Amino acid sequence: MELRSNFPVGSPRWATRRTQWKALGLSDEDVAKPKIAVVNSSSKLSPCFSHLDAIADQVIEAIREAGAVGFEIRTVAPTDFIMAAGGRGGYVLSSRDLLANDIEAAVEGGQLDGMICLASCDKTTPGQLMAAGRINVPTIVVPCGYQPCGFLDNGEPADIEEVFMKAGHVATGGITIEDLCTISDRAIAGPGVCTGMGTANTMHIMAEALGMSLPGSAPVAANSTAMWENARASARTIVEAVLTQRRPRDILTPGAFRNAVAAVLAVSGSINSVKHLQAIAVESGVDVDISALFAELGREVGPLTAIRPSGPDSIEDLEAAGGALGVLSQLQPVLDLEVATIGGRTLGEILQRAPEPDASVIHPLHEPRATHATIQILYGSLAPAGSIVKLSATERRQDSFEGAARVFEDAAEAIAAINTHQVEAGTVLVLRGLGPSGTPGMGMASNVVFALNGAGLTGQVAVVTDGQLSGLVNQGIVVGEVKPEGALEGPLGLVHDGDRIRADIPARSVDLLVSGEELERRRLTQPTREPATTEGWLGVYARTVTPLERGATLVPEAAPALQHHHYAKDS
Repeated sequence: MELRSNFPVGSPRWATRRTQWKALGLSDEDVAKPKIAVVNSSSKLSPCFSHLDAIADQVIEAIREAGAVGFEIRTVAPTDFIMAAGGRGGYVLSSRDLLANDIEAAVEGGQLDGMICLASCDKTTPGQLMAAGRINVPTIVVPCGYQPCGFLDNGEPADIEEVFMKAGHVATGGITIEDLCTISDRAIAGPGVCTGMGTANTMHIMAEALGMSLPGSAPVAANSTAMWENARASARTIVEAVLTQRRPRDILTPGAFRNAVAAVLAVSGSINSVKHLQAIAVESGVDVDISALFAELGREVGPLTAIRPSGPDSIEDLEAAGGALGVLSQLQPVLDLEVATIGGRTLGEILQRAPEPDASVIHPLHEPRATHATIQILYGSLAPAGSIVKLSATERRQDSFEGAARVFEDAAEAIAAINTHQVEAGTVLVLRGLGPSGTPGMGMASNVVFALNGAGLTGQVAVVTDGQLSGLVNQGIVVGEVKPEGALEGPLGLVHDGDRIRADIPARSVDLLVSGEELERRRLTQPTREPATTEGWLGVYARTVTPLERGATLVPEAAPALQHHHYAKDS
């Protein structure tokens, strides 16, 4: 077949490309082969990525054995715990889109024939899938695994989630900094993403449910035999996908997104999946409303698993019970089984051959761990474009809350007020300015929630915010990602201290109990809010980002579709 990486052979441009590749040691025979980008977000800044170089080497070798040539492509490596320290946390989400642009520049600029993406921490998987949908070259995602955790002297497990949650207890005396550091010292025993059903493992499962990873690839322990076998099998598959021209937009269909939403609900996954799936859909040119899908499927799909922090089971238990493939097997009555996958089979064909999952860990669809969906989409006068609440898979929190608003424009100020007993029971703590435009890039509101927990105010104080929340937040009434965000024109930006707010989970509503006339008066007199920064990358992001309803992408609503060519055009 003719490859776009080799077009047009015999032209002056081809001669210069050939010269560069031969200087890397490629033979004439190599230059004629398919050229695959091995997308590697390797970084020594975090253990999430520290093992990826070795995986890239193995993948490149397996690609060569399959009759193609692999080129390692480096990208930014977003990691929450490290990179959230600067820019009010704004570099984390915004780096997702920077990563997608990194990939486009190398793969589309170089007119490579396909790509295999090494997926690790939270934002790499959605960023890679966004790029795949945008440039539409054959793509496969390889989940690179979760990290091993350690143990305390009493035998209890210690992991990064425990450190994250208990950090909010230090100021109120719930734990000493010395004891917290003891847990911290033992929390991570090797490379890989955070254990538990946080955003990273949710994204890996989501990629498999979308059909963009091989069946049985997630979750997986980092550097395990299963991970290495999947990486090499994925290398063989991407070469085959290039030769048969299986493209992302053939796989990322409305049915595939529906399947992914069902899988996230079944594993009680991270609420960040809502915006990431919407962003992937936007980049792929698929007209779906992901929030509406969560609301619709939430009436049919309860949590089939209860993985920490939503229940007692571990991520290792889920992997042993059948993983994402086992979850999809139990979900068959609500899935689109005709969707294509990167391996060439339909989902239905895959599930016909799938082993029986362990039903003690992955419950059948008709016997969920709980009757309620763990991701609830709330609308109302405070969130006319929607908001999200995360529930536990095993413990039902209170159903409703009404109280007087206490407004904060900064997470640190809110935490200081909590720690000095200035936030009273019965309050609705409103934290705004953490949306994509306002921060810019979305700041983390989770530390405010954990501070409330440390102060013993969980269930006594509700939280309403336009910020993003960790998947670990599943206690009390916490309404996140309120849309429109506070920095844009909308009700959240008009809330004053003392306003009554009511959140009702069974009714799927969150309302600001202020008259329309009063809100209009405030709108006319309120000064315009400016982003926290207008410089550097975050300044570019602030001027470009679209609202959360569109996944907070950098794709303008009326943007023309990117032109996809099989072959490069000579100048």
